[in-house]
Amino acid sequence: MNSYHGIENKLSAARTQLILDKPFLGALVLRLPMKAANPDWCEKVATDARHFYYNPEYIEHLNVNEVQFVLAHEALHCALSHFARREHRNKFRWDIACDHAINPLLLDDNLTPPSGVWIEQSYKGMTAEEIYPYIDENNADEPMDRHIYEDEEQHSEGEQGSDTQAPSNEECDPQGDSGLDETQREDNFGGQGDEPQQNQATEDDLADQPPPLTDTEKQNLETQWRQRLAGAAQQAMQAGKLGAEMARLVDHLLQPRLPWRSLLARYMTMTARDDYTYSRPSRREGNAVFPSLRSAQLDIIVAIDISGSISDAEIAECLSEIDGLKGQLRAKITLLACDADLAAECPWQFEPWDEFYMPLAIAGGGGTDFRPVFDYVEQHDAQPDLLVYFTDAEGTFPKHAPHYPVIWLVKGKHHVPWGQRVQLN
Repeated sequence: MNSYHGIENKLSAARTQLILDKPFLGALVLRLPMKAANPDWCEKVATDARHFYYNPEYIEHLNVNEVQFVLAHEALHCALSHFARREHRNKFRWDIACDHAINPLLLDDNLTPPSGVWIEQSYKGMTAEEIYPYIDENNADEPMDRHIYEDEEQHSEGEQGSDTQAPSNEECDPQGDSGLDETQREDNFGGQGDEPQQNQATEDDLADQPPPLTDTEKQNLETQWRQRLAGAAQQAMQAGKLGAEMARLVDHLLQPRLPWRSLLARYMTMTARDDYTYSRPSRREGNAVFPSLRSAQLDIIVAIDISGSISDAEIAECLSEIDGLKGQLRAKITLLACDADLAAECPWQFEPWDEFYMPLAIAGGGGTDFRPVFDYVEQHDAQPDLLVYFTDAEGTFPKHAPHYPVIWLVKGKHHVPWGQRVQLN
């Protein structure tokens, strides 16, 4: 009993230090009640997006600083909704990608990883979805922890977690922290309200492995964790203790998640110049003059960042989507390719009846400068109805926005200084 009591004291000390030094991570850790787990299934630590499970012997061999890293790691898995974002991906590779997305952030926040935790700095700033394609199918790495929100037997592509366990009203309230007014909710985020109760574990009182989450539980927990993420970030910003990298991550995750295809169709449709005409009909149609809807041809410029930030497959997918919209809107398209400068073969022009595609493989890979595209428009005295730019938004922008609308289809988390930003991935 004394040994378990000392382990719980270590966990509490690590959590308290996180709350004081790193209120963003500390507020998230507070939302995960801690449970000592049976070593038969929990070798180190684990989470099911509702609890933090730990092997007492593993925690006993860590110092307080390393325990902080482990606590923050599990909390970020939940706050980033890794349990709800796997979709068709292989679970084992997805779990490794999620670990690689989190660990560089924690190291950058000056937390100390336990011995044996490998951190790949080349993945810094990348999401789990962006990292996943780089994880080889025969990868010999092991996840740092166990992610037990899904059936772990389902390792093949396209398989999803079990949906047999009924959701818990307490843990899956779709309103997140229902029953709390705004003041109480802020107190809980700051650690000043009622803390989740942790078990006083004994050797005969160790948690068994919980069942996988149902689809309903995943949806409700995702809503809860988004609310908690926003609250924790707000509190940390008020205290002036939210790092730049964490702030960009939070901003990226809290953006509206409408499919980029729907957003692109919406903006292109809004741009269509529809108007009514009262021109006299032919004599065969009678003498009455009725208003009729007439659509003018759209002039759209599509620019592609060929510095290497977007793959050929992604470009082809986006161009195919625009091709489908182009026919519906009667749009003429001018295609430009640019890295630090426009490609020598530019421009390519497509009439409304032409198929829109990438004419050839273009050698790019240089630095990224967006100004040549806008200079081209100005030099040719073009008056486009819309400019669509595919990019990672990491480059040099013109100082001032043009007089025509611009849509940025962005892969990654970088911001744009003006125009309409649509998340590509």
